[in-house]
Amino acid sequence: MPCMSLDTPTGRFWLLEEDGAITRASWRPLGPEEPTKLLERGLDQVSAYFDGSRESFDLPLRVGGGDFQRRVCAGITATPFGRTRTYGDLARDLAAPPQAVGQGCGGNPIPLIIPCHRVLAANGLGGFSGEGGVETKVWLLKHEGAASLLI
Repeated sequence: MPCMSLDTPTGRFWLLEEDGAITRASWRPLGPEEPTKLLERGLDQVSAYFDGSRESFDLPLRVGGGDFQRRVCAGITATPFGRTRTYGDLARDLAAPPQAVGQGCGGNPIPLIIPCHRVLAANGLGGFSGEGGVETKVWLLKHEGAASLLI
């Protein structure tokens, strides 16, 4: 499957394409680089996000896993740039236990583009499955102007 990467302020960031959709994003290598038009478009959007000229992504995505994982990722995607919500908020929207939603956030296969960094625990940051862990989550929230929630 083709993948490409670029350097970002939070580390080298990778996208993987499968059958015309982005299926994975990671700060860890996803394989040998093989450019495609979709991956180039995706990395252009990621670059624009990091330079402050883009707040959302317009890419075909495909989330693997079951229906619940897809519902969690759709709920995460609905959280706007610069805003946050809690696992409990998302759990209420999905009529699911917060722990299950937390696991769904942790299982997000396309972090950053599906912005799981915007989902927080009721009493703190919660976790972040991307490379760099919570430090990357904090950087992304500060970048989006949501840092006042952390002070």
